[in-house]
Amino acid sequence: MGTQEQTVIEAVAKTGVPYEIVEIDPQFSDTAAFCERYGYPVDQTCNTIIVVSKKGARKSAGCVVLANSRLDVNKRVKNLLGVQKASFASADEMVELTGMEVGGVTPFSLPPDLPLYVDAQVMKPEWIVLGGGSRRIKIKTSPEALLKVGAEVIVGLALDT
Repeated sequence: MGTQEQTVIEAVAKTGVPYEIVEIDPQFSDTAAFCERYGYPVDQTCNTIIVVSKKGARKSAGCVVLANSRLDVNKRVKNLLGVQKASFASADEMVELTGMEVGGVTPFSLPPDLPLYVDAQVMKPEWIVLGGGSRRIKIKTSPEALLKVGAEVIVGLALDT
C-alpha cells in the first residue's frame, strides 16, 4: 500500500465509523467502470470533486455527490465559495491541492483548510463507496463518516442526471 492510501485509511479509521477497503484494478477506478466491473450501485457510489475559483481570490472546495447525479458548480458551489466563477479543478490543480490522483480523490485526508460540501442525497443510503486516495482502493463506509471529517451537508448541491 502506498503512503497516500495509508494516510487515507488512517483518516477513515479515526472517524470511528466501521469501513471496508475494496481493492480494485486501477484501470477500473473511474466510477462508471468501477460500478460495472464490481457490481456496486451508482446510487451508493460517490464522486469526490475538487472545485476551484476561476476569477478573483483563489478559493477551492471538495464536493461529494452520488454517481447518478451531477454537481451544480455554476450555482450552488459558486455561491458557497462566494466567487463569480468556479469550475472543476484540472488534474494538475487537483494533485496540487490534495496530493491524490484522478480517480482516487477522497474526502478522507483532504487538507484541513479545504471546505468539504456533501450533497444531502449522499447521506441517505446505509453505506456508500468513496475513493481511497489512489486508483487501487475504494472505501465502503457509512455516510456518517463524512460528518466526522467535518463535511457540511448541502441540500441541492447536486442535480439529478
